Amino acid sequence: MKELPLCPVEVSLSMIGDKWKVLILRELMAGTKRFGEILGAINGVSQKVLTQKLREMESDGLLNRVAYAEIPPRVEYSLTDMGKTLSPVLDSLKEWGEMYRKMESES
Repeated sequence: MKELPLCPVEVSLSMIGDKWKVLILRELMAGTKRFGEILGAINGVSQKVLTQKLREMESDGLLNRVAYAEIPPRVEYSLTDMGKTLSPVLDSLKEWGEMYRKMESES
């Protein structure tokens, strides 16, 4: 088990503090998705970076990866119970973003 920072905010940021991980969470909140679906839904992420972030999130216990022994291979990703607990965090980020956009459009 990796050593975590003492500060709870720092722990949270170490788990989801990069934009790609937050966007992956956003996509998986809706349910199980395949790699190509996630890649297509996140603008600007490369296959290499998406693969790296998915592996990190799996290692951190935020998502499940299931590979099916088929040809061609099929891999599906879904949130773990721990990953699902981030739903209120994403909801808050969405609300804040909507509020900020509204304020900016009014100024």
